[in-house]
Amino acid sequence: MLDSFLCLIFGNRRFRWIMVIPAFLAAVLLLSSATESWDAPVADPAVAAVDPATLRKLKAENDKWTASLDTIRPKGVYVVIDTARNRLFLKHGRKTLLEAVCSTGNGKILNDSFKNRTWTFDTPRGERKIQRKVHEPVWTKPDWAFIEEGERIPTSVSERVEEGMLGNYAMHIGDGYMIHGTLYRRLLGRPVTHGCIRLGDADLEKVFKACAVGTPVYIF
Repeated sequence: MLDSFLCLIFGNRRFRWIMVIPAFLAAVLLLSSATESWDAPVADPAVAAVDPATLRKLKAENDKWTASLDTIRPKGVYVVIDTARNRLFLKHGRKTLLEAVCSTGNGKILNDSFKNRTWTFDTPRGERKIQRKVHEPVWTKPDWAFIEEGERIPTSVSERVEEGMLGNYAMHIGDGYMIHGTLYRRLLGRPVTHGCIRLGDADLEKVFKACAVGTPVYIF
């Protein structure tokens, strides 16, 4: 199945243009780990029964796909987020530096009938970059946070500020979304956020220190 997927990507010239869709790129970057080191286990009877010429051909095909992946793989450190499994991968080239349990968007919809507004709490798919890094961040609660709790929307900024909610570090990836910490560590691994990506303290610190402003973040 993986071979067919990679063949479609790299064997079809038109499909290469589709690969600019970063959500597909993120998935491919993770799938590539299955093909980066191909060493047939000769002790396996099923493998031993295969003709050596066929094994050489399969390895050559694998090497070709790996080389093709290297042309689209980011150079240096990057982050891949799998929203289906709630996993965050900190990578450098082919190497996985960290695999962390995270929490992503819950997909719920909130309506503000008074002002006719709607929010969908999904984690956005695609390619983003770390735009800003903050140590000891403070959360300025948006309107939806008050509407969700049935509270009055404050008129002053000071009434929106809430400390300690985002953990020790936050990395802004645009449009109000962040990679940040959480008070609710027991919920890590579940889709419970309003779109941001939550990490445990130790994993968050590792990602924060490894990433710079401009680090690519691929979400699928």
